[in-house]
Amino acid sequence: MQHTDTGIYSPFTFPCGTTVKNRLVKAAMEENMADANLQPDHSLLSLYRYWAHGGVGMIITGNVMVDYHAMTGPGSVVIPANGNLQAFEKWAGVIKSGGAKAIMQLNHPGRQMPREIADRAWAPSAVPLNLGRYSKRFAEPVAMSCDQIHQVTHRFAHAAKRAKMAGFDGVQIHAAHGYLLSQFLSPLSNQRQDEWGGSLINRARLLLNVACQVRATCGNDFVVMIKLNSGDFQRGGFTPQDAAEVVTALERLNIDAIELSGGNYESPAMQGRGEHKAELSDDAYFLSFAKAISETSRIPVMTTGGISLKTTAEKVVQDGCALVGMASALAFTPYLPLKWQQKPDYKGVRPSCNWSDKTLAALVIMAKVRRQLRRLGNDLTTMRHPTSIWSLVLDTLHRRKMTRLYHRFMHSHADDNLMGMKHVTTRCASSHAVSDAPSRDL
Repeated sequence: MQHTDTGIYSPFTFPCGTTVKNRLVKAAMEENMADANLQPDHSLLSLYRYWAHGGVGMIITGNVMVDYHAMTGPGSVVIPANGNLQAFEKWAGVIKSGGAKAIMQLNHPGRQMPREIADRAWAPSAVPLNLGRYSKRFAEPVAMSCDQIHQVTHRFAHAAKRAKMAGFDGVQIHAAHGYLLSQFLSPLSNQRQDEWGGSLINRARLLLNVACQVRATCGNDFVVMIKLNSGDFQRGGFTPQDAAEVVTALERLNIDAIELSGGNYESPAMQGRGEHKAELSDDAYFLSFAKAISETSRIPVMTTGGISLKTTAEKVVQDGCALVGMASALAFTPYLPLKWQQKPDYKGVRPSCNWSDKTLAALVIMAKVRRQLRRLGNDLTTMRHPTSIWSLVLDTLHRRKMTRLYHRFMHSHADDNLMGMKHVTTRCASSHAVSDAPSRDL
């Protein structure tokens, strides 16, 4: 007998007029499963088909790059600036096949780009990642010129327009987890002395410009979401008070929802880890911050992080959040919302790793999640308790394969590559990357 619920299974209507069938959202995860042309292929479509028929009301894609010179890692999807959108139309169609709304997450990595695919990366300031012995695994950050900052703004807006053309119901602008827009927000990574740095309003200028241009480009009937850190959870970084002020500034820009998360590569609070772990809730890491903002903001709030129980999801809605985001739990149990309707006490999987090296432990957790995503993409069952070491080995092998395919792509696009190199020389810095189809996982 189906379990009834008047909270998380009730519909919700965004300010733009779009209605989702329930409050449960598949939040973004980085799949690294693009094909040789950096586009969705059969494996990625197979993965999303599970979520499309798993009971969520809305699906946010893994981060889609706005520039193929700037990648979070090998295997990332890039939405092309022009040309055929057939692969993306298929992707949107699969996502919406079970009644969920399709939202494309748009991202630029900034300095959080692996050195295996680029030596240098655009960033607000030339401040490298501080990851101890792992720091050299990332591209050298070079401060962006004002012209480059405006280029990024236009790329986000154009990518959003292309997403709408492909049939997506909206986009989410990624300004969290230490990627480029988040780097501009944080005084730790943004040490500029011009109009893009210093005061909070200056540090938020890029995000506000991107949000404004996306809305102007895509119109008022399109969902525009922002993913924002509730804090960096680092001493001297972006604070919850800063987040509240940024949300207030975003209220004037007709934003449909704010997803609150937190942390970055240096302090992975999004995994319930980091310097200030004691500030996080046990089950919904950022709920206290989301509740505080929802009490004062006109923008609907969604929070993601650590949610694996139905009772926790219900508490998120009861505490004032409009939407409940789930990521890792849906990698292991893609039909979790349907499962809860039949078995309300069912506990989803929260991957963990107790290794003392916090950076390596964070990599292991991501490797465990991506392993499940590749298995679903290959129509294999997921594993509830994958081993840490074997998951890391498989992920490393997959990334190496994706990196080799990237170099082949760059070789086959020699003219574009030369243009990219000219771009690096004349405009400070760039980053080069690309991807392809996933390895068959075990």
